[in-house]
Parts: sequence; structure tokens; C-alpha cells
Amino acid sequence: MKPLKRNQRPYRCALYLGKEEILVDGKRTGEWRLLYSEPIDAKANISAGRGETTAQPFGTSVEYDRILIPNDEPLDENSLLWIDRLDGEHDYIVTKVADSLNGRQVAVKKVDVS
Repeated sequence: MKPLKRNQRPYRCALYLGKEEILVDGKRTGEWRLLYSEPIDAKANISAGRGETTAQPFGTSVEYDRILIPNDEPLDENSLLWIDRLDGEHDYIVTKVADSLNGRQVAVKKVDVS
């Protein structure tokens, strides 16, 4: 089931592309750099901050702050999200994706990127 368009809020997401090894003077350092796409502008139904509730679609072992119901963006557990601030560094990460016949729900957690 798709959410109503009038209830959708703007957000940005960057999709995970892979990783590359960091080289210094052509030599391996043993460290890797994660590669992400440029942030994509999108809209989705985004829940309010998490509180106590009886329905927990992701179970009790997954830590999340909000639930996002995206339209068609291919979000996965490696995606970065800009929800509260659309500029600067990302402020949320995806912790779990739940697919069903009726749609997709994404659990997201607030992070402090400094």
C-alpha cells in the first residue's frame, strides 16, 4: 500500500556503490574508502520520532528512531539519509529494510556525524 502523497516529506538519500582501497604513494594501506552515489532528492512518508508502541514491524532487537516508507528508491542497509537537515552531512542511516507484498518499510537511526 502506497502512502498518500500529501503526507510525504522531502528527504535525500545516497546509495552505496562499493568500496575502494586507499593507496599512499601507490602502496596499500589496508584501509578502505566507502563509495556512495550523489545524494538523490526524494519524498516518502516518514514517521515521527519513535516512542512506545505495541506494533513493532522490525521486532525488538532492531534499534531505530523512525520508519520511512519510500516510493521506489532502492534503499538498503548501506544507504545514507538526510531527513532533518537536507544540507551538509547525512543525519540518518538505514538499520533494517522490511519488504512485504503491500510495500516496503525502512527503519532508520539518527547518527551524529562530526
